[in-house]
Order: sequence, then C-alpha cells, then structure tokens
Amino acid sequence: MKTPVFEEVDPASDCDCPGCVHWRRHLPLSSRLGPPGALGRPASRTHLLGLAGVARTPMALALAATAGTVLGAVPAVAAVHGPARPGVPPAGGQGDTPQGRRAPLHGPAGKPALPARPGGTVRAPATTRAAIMGRASAWIDAQVPYSMDDYWRDGYRQDCSGFVSMAWNLPGNEWTGSLDSFGVRITRDRLQPGDILLFHNADNPDKGSHVVIFGGWTDSTHSEYVAYEQAPPHARKQPTPYAYWTNSDRYVPYRYRGVMEGAGGSPPSTSTRYPGAAYFGTGANNAYVTQLGRLLADRGGRRFYSKGPGPRWSAADRRATQAFQRAQGWKGADADGLPGPRTWAYLVGGKGRNIPAVTAGPGSSHAAPGYPGRAVFRPGVSDAQVTRLGKRLVEKGFGRYYTSGPGPRWGEADRRNVEAFQRAQGWRGGAADGYPGPETWRRLFS
Repeated sequence: MKTPVFEEVDPASDCDCPGCVHWRRHLPLSSRLGPPGALGRPASRTHLLGLAGVARTPMALALAATAGTVLGAVPAVAAVHGPARPGVPPAGGQGDTPQGRRAPLHGPAGKPALPARPGGTVRAPATTRAAIMGRASAWIDAQVPYSMDDYWRDGYRQDCSGFVSMAWNLPGNEWTGSLDSFGVRITRDRLQPGDILLFHNADNPDKGSHVVIFGGWTDSTHSEYVAYEQAPPHARKQPTPYAYWTNSDRYVPYRYRGVMEGAGGSPPSTSTRYPGAAYFGTGANNAYVTQLGRLLADRGGRRFYSKGPGPRWSAADRRATQAFQRAQGWKGADADGLPGPRTWAYLVGGKGRNIPAVTAGPGSSHAAPGYPGRAVFRPGVSDAQVTRLGKRLVEKGFGRYYTSGPGPRWGEADRRNVEAFQRAQGWRGGAADGYPGPETWRRLFS
C-alpha cells in the first residue's frame, strides 16, 4: 500500500467568505467538488452578496436577491467576506483537548495489560507510513469517542496523545510532554503522511496542548493539510490550516524515529538486539513480529503459517515460537510461546535445534506424502494422487459429493469436496476454489 503525498479532499477555494466556509464544512465531499454554482454545489448566499458588493450593477443586485430567496436555508451572516480561515475553528471547537499522562496499555475493564516503560527508556518499534495512516483511519472509521479516562479495545487512551501512540504503535500511552522523545524534529517542507504536529504547553499542559497526525497537503500551496486527530466528540479527519486553528506558531513538526522509509517497509532483517517483551504478544503489530515469524519459518516453523508471516501477532506466531522453544528442550515458562531474550538470541544467531518436521500419525510407517503439483488436479487428468486425495477427504469427513469412488480421474465431486474442506479452514475467494494447493495438501495429510 503506497502512502499518498496528497489526499483527495475538497480543493481549497480562493473564497473565505462565511457562506463559502459554511458549504465547505457542511456539504458532503461529492457535492462540494467544482466552483460555486456548479452542478451539485450551490453558490453561497453570502458569496453572491459579496460579489454584489463589488459589482453594484442592477444585474448583480438582482442575482443576489434571487440567491437570497432560493437559498433561504443558508444561515444569515454578514454580507462581506469574513476573516481568513486560520484561527477560525469549525463548529465543535478546537483546542479543548484535556489529556491523560503517560500510562501503560490497558486491557479489559481498564486494567493495565503491560507494565509502563521504565523511566528514561525510549523504544520506537519499526513501522511504515502506510501502517500509521491505516491505524489512524481505523479509529476514525470507528468514530472512537474522545476521553482522557477511557481506553479503546486496543489498549490506547482515547485522547489526542493516545491516538498518536496508537497510530505510531508505541508500547504504551504517551502524552504531549513525551511524544517528542519518539520523534525527530523536522521542518515544514519535509512533512509527509504519518508525521505529527505537536504543541505541548509546558507552562500549563492542560491548556491548549494538542497533537495531530499530518495526512497530506490539500493543494500545491501547502497552506492547508488534512489533520487526523482525536478531539471531541470523536476521532476525525478534516482540512486544517497550517499549523493549526489556534496557537499555530507553537506547533512543531516531528517524524517518528521508527518509521521505515522506502517501498514495502521491509522489517530490519539484520536487527539482532532483542527489542523487548512489549513488542510481542496479544495486540502487538510491528516489524519485529514479522522478523520473528520469518526466523521461525526458516527454522522449520513454516507449517504454522497459512499466510505471512506478518506484523500482527497471531496464534501462529505463538505456536511456532513454542515449537522452537520445546525443540531446545525448554519447559514451563521457558516454552510459553512468547520470545524472550534467549529465544531471540537463538533465532537471530542460528543457534540450537530446528523445529522438527511433522511425522505421520499412529499406525503409519512413513511421513505425509509430498505435494504432487497443481497439474494433477485438473479436469480430465487421471492419476493415483487423485485417488489418494479423495480417500483422505472421506477420512476427514469431506466426501459428501462422491456418489461412487473416489477414483483416479479428477472430477467435479473432487473439486466440491476440496472446496468444502478449504471453506472449513475459514478460507474464501481464490483460496477456496476447490483446487488443492500445497497448503490444502499439507492440512489434509498432516
């Protein structure tokens, strides 16, 4: 997923009269495209009145009067252009964003799920710009309510600094007084999606302090951008004058220290230092999880992953980690499926024993048969492997479509039985097309 430099929003208008500002704020995006008066976008009453004030001709005054009649639903405002948008927050207010202090991630019932980071220890998990914007968009789509006391289901506090902590995938909830320690100060011309604009009022942190995520410039003048933020009543994104509606000169741009530049955002494959327990386990989503999965796959754990490995911690990561730990002869807490410093050292250093291969079940004298290839399972093909597949499907309880056999010639009954097995794995679409691939074969015979 490529992160755009610009985001498609209503192009900035040259007109800042109160009426045009009203339409920009309250009409849907699709009806705001185009100049005032274009199809789907009504010209604002005050815009026309403003024009009438400039060109005082009978035609202009008649047009203004007609607009006043047709557009009577527009709020009554002054007939002159209002002040420029900077410093004029939209309805709902800005800057009223009280926040909590630094805290650990929280689990169910508001109880800490992980210990708070030790004082002075600052770790920045690796991530990508696309991942940052994806996490921020998820809160906006869910319209997460604003609160300085409540925690969302992912463990992050529902205020402005908790929102950025979540988007940056930090191991705990930070506040405006500590977020800068995870970033590098940059200049305005270097801003990219995923960076932040931070204002921390050191004299009175509860008055005016706020932080937003930069989502991209709205036009080539770089005077307005899309701000992703957590503010009352809920998470939102909207065009915002640079740097913000209020205290604009006090907002500082920062870039997250852990952001991986470049396409694809590949994890740091040469990272040998153990990042810490906070980067693994339920809710973890970072590049170290991907690195762990790849290391485990190389050491015999590929069978635990139906896809990936990826950055989001899953049961497959836990099972593969536990299998590796048990292969070393470790037990109890040393084989809990969560990588500690010793597990990590063994994996990145290539030490210890690999995860043993799966052997056949009781009563078998040999391992599962090797996958014969996709060409065997096609209409008209006759092969002993088709018979083997069909018998295994019957043994697994997926033979309902056979009226006879199974036999060596691939047919529609074979395909439908394979599809039923694939759907039982939770697969959909092309992954459940009824034609067995290597993973379907492995699951059938493991």
